[in-house]
Amino acid sequence: MAGLVPAIGKLSAESLDFCPPQPYIVLMTRLLDEAFEAVRRLPSRDQDDIARAIMQLAGSDLAAPVPLSPDERAAIARSKAAARSGEFATDEQVQAVWAKHGL
Repeated sequence: MAGLVPAIGKLSAESLDFCPPQPYIVLMTRLLDEAFEAVRRLPSRDQDDIARAIMQLAGSDLAAPVPLSPDERAAIARSKAAARSGEFATDEQVQAVWAKHGL
């Protein structure tokens, strides 16, 4: 196995199976590159919103997020609070739910 992995400091394009004239990422226009730099400075939630919009404009099959109702948001908030305080279902409770739904 010796010799299969190049020593630190001896990495090259050939040892990484990478061909610089054919990069993995195609060059972007300057404006698009500047836009991505601006987006990198935003909070992650905003970055995700912008990414979804770009994917949709680019024709991706990425599904749009499903809007949650106030009741659904409240249920999720209650679940997160219960998890933070260590409130989890017992094995018996989980088995009962599975049995109820034929799982």
